[in-house]
Amino acid sequence: MSLTTAAGLNELDIVQNPALGAFLIWHFALGYQEDGVDDAPIALAFLVLPLLLHRRTFDEVASTRKASGLPLFAAKFDKDREALMALHGRTLQLRALSLQSIGMAATTRLVRVDYGAAMIHAFPQDLLDVKKPVLPERLKGFGPASGKIGYWFSRLGLAQIASTLRIDF
Repeated sequence: MSLTTAAGLNELDIVQNPALGAFLIWHFALGYQEDGVDDAPIALAFLVLPLLLHRRTFDEVASTRKASGLPLFAAKFDKDREALMALHGRTLQLRALSLQSIGMAATTRLVRVDYGAAMIHAFPQDLLDVKKPVLPERLKGFGPASGKIGYWFSRLGLAQIASTLRIDF
């Protein structure tokens, strides 16, 4: 069943778009930088949308306390390992959308991309000359969940993140 809006967009188009992705990448980078860590490896930004645009993983991110960290999040999938192992495939499927989202976040100056070092840096809301967008009620949990992922990732190295989530970079 596909819901179509007056603008001709279906539900998938509304959720899987670069503008929402840019917002989520920005929140991710802010979460990564929360405790003084400077820039996030751009490779990690490609995991944000596959984690959040999938109902099961989004629900588990949202229900896991920030202080619990990535290992406890991943442990929630111990009985259903295939659900977590599917993350790698979703990352490949959503890489074009992730790249568009990173590009839009950079173009709108939410983040700065250091192409030589392959890192992204988010600018805090108070430094931006724009109003924070108001998300529809059904999307309200996405920003905090994205920031939580960034915070979790900032505590671990790339190898440990890859091992915990069972993905390859």
